[in-house]
Amino acid sequence: MKTTPIAIAALSLAATLAVAAPAKQAKHKPTAAEAKAFVTKVNDELKNLWVRQSNADWIRNTYITDDTEQASTWANEATMAYLANAIKEAAQFDGVKVDAETGRMLYLLKVASTVPAPSDAKQREELASISAKLEGLYGKAKYCGKDGKGKCREILELTETMAKSRNYDELLDAWTGWHSTAVASKPLYERMVEISNEGAKEIGYKNVGDLWRSGYDMSPADFEKETNRLWDQLRPLYDQLHCYVRARLSKFYGADKVALDKPIPAHLLGNLWAQEWQNVYSLVEPYKVSTALDVDAGLKAQNYDPKKLVKLGESFFTSLGLDPLPATFWERSQFTKPQDREVVCHASAWDVTYNNDLRIKMCIKVNEEDLITVHHELGHDYYFHQYYMLPALYQQGANDGFHEAIGDTMALSVTPAYLKNLGLIQAVPTDEKGLINVQLKDALDKVAFLPFGLLIDQWRWDVFSGKIKPANYNAAWWALRKKYQGVDTPVARSESDFDPGAKYHIPANVPYTRYFLARILQFQFHRALCKTAGHTGPLHTCSIYGNKDAGAKLKAMLALGASKPWPEALYAMTGERQMDAGAMADYFAPLYTWLKEQNKGMTCGW
Repeated sequence: MKTTPIAIAALSLAATLAVAAPAKQAKHKPTAAEAKAFVTKVNDELKNLWVRQSNADWIRNTYITDDTEQASTWANEATMAYLANAIKEAAQFDGVKVDAETGRMLYLLKVASTVPAPSDAKQREELASISAKLEGLYGKAKYCGKDGKGKCREILELTETMAKSRNYDELLDAWTGWHSTAVASKPLYERMVEISNEGAKEIGYKNVGDLWRSGYDMSPADFEKETNRLWDQLRPLYDQLHCYVRARLSKFYGADKVALDKPIPAHLLGNLWAQEWQNVYSLVEPYKVSTALDVDAGLKAQNYDPKKLVKLGESFFTSLGLDPLPATFWERSQFTKPQDREVVCHASAWDVTYNNDLRIKMCIKVNEEDLITVHHELGHDYYFHQYYMLPALYQQGANDGFHEAIGDTMALSVTPAYLKNLGLIQAVPTDEKGLINVQLKDALDKVAFLPFGLLIDQWRWDVFSGKIKPANYNAAWWALRKKYQGVDTPVARSESDFDPGAKYHIPANVPYTRYFLARILQFQFHRALCKTAGHTGPLHTCSIYGNKDAGAKLKAMLALGASKPWPEALYAMTGERQMDAGAMADYFAPLYTWLKEQNKGMTCGW
């Protein structure tokens, strides 16, 4: 899709002019009929604004320039202004007895903005500008050596180094280099917190964190308790995994670099943020019995390219009876990094026009990690596809964790047997050693991520509430990393650093607890779909590939969008109304038993 500078400017101007502030609050006592008319109007006007904003954001993400940042700023400011006014006007219907659908829409409107803008026009303009600049800084970031005169490397190259290098100093250089690129975003982030908190207060919330935690059909306090309950269910499994991995890394790098009773240095876990650890599998592999798990080699042998990888992901969904992706998906998506311009490579899925205009934006590497990421992003797109005909306020997941979980649920069915059928591995591990290898490799992704998924918003909730001050941003960040993950900075850090800003979701202001919830929900969804498919036997052996009954149940839940509270959507899929980490614990039960045996005599914890 080519867009000229004139078209971009026209889009931005249209977005600004399209804002139609809701009518002034009526002086008489509002009625249920007026509430229904209000949400009908808001759905129509919001969809118009969201489409304009989405178009501008797509262009900015796939063509980073000052002009596209400005276009995105204008479009976002227009949406912010409308939402701020609409949410305030919606307050007049508090206490009015309305039908269930109107009530649901009023609730969704009140929690619709993750970056709420104040009514002051100058502050709103500043907030929109900061939001665009923060994403732009992240997308354009490069590390050019300690003195700034070396070879400049962007995130994809640094990610490759972190994944493949086993040289301690080389890893340290890549880690410190990427984290140094976040320093410039700190003052912008501080200001964003100040302004958005003002916006949150204007619409009735204590701060932005309070607003975010209000979007789960329960009170903020109850939601925080719920996340802690889920984490407590899985903490023993994580602790055993951490203990085992630390011992293996200590053996490889030496106890002077990885102490057996302290947190693991963050740069040694195969990932810029130490959020998932699957790239160090070769260092911690339990049994050197076969090369059956080398999916990367299988992809290379079959000459997979990025588009073919996406086609493989699509084939999983269509095997369940879901529709093929529309032709426009293949025409408009970004699969690879263009050589002629700056783009945001962070993977994301889109329905740009809220009308089945499905796309993904990735800089795909042909490897197992991106094979799973493709399934994840297509899960978003298939969710969009099932609910795109609903009113705009319903065009979202039952909660944001649902949206993140769908593609990952499908990826749980990418079992060794499935991969062998595709010719991507040579043999299916059939003995206990093979099973433990497979489970450990999966756990380095799924289980290792859990505390990271939880702590990101723990940090932000405290930042928004003022508990963590700007003068303590970095120290508080690493205190949480140590507390939850048992991971520590490899070199001394100070408040002149802004290590949280090195993670995309912080400058982009994307709530993160959704990913923690998704890790748990995907196993609960998988258990339910496997039951529907008639699977018997251990959960980790189930693949729903090709099962139309499972696909029908999946479609029915996806089609609800956000029209029902998430416990009802969960019930439609699973027959349960409470999130349950037990399914994940059951899935990894063989590994948990094995890890406890391996760790006997070790000093676990940190």
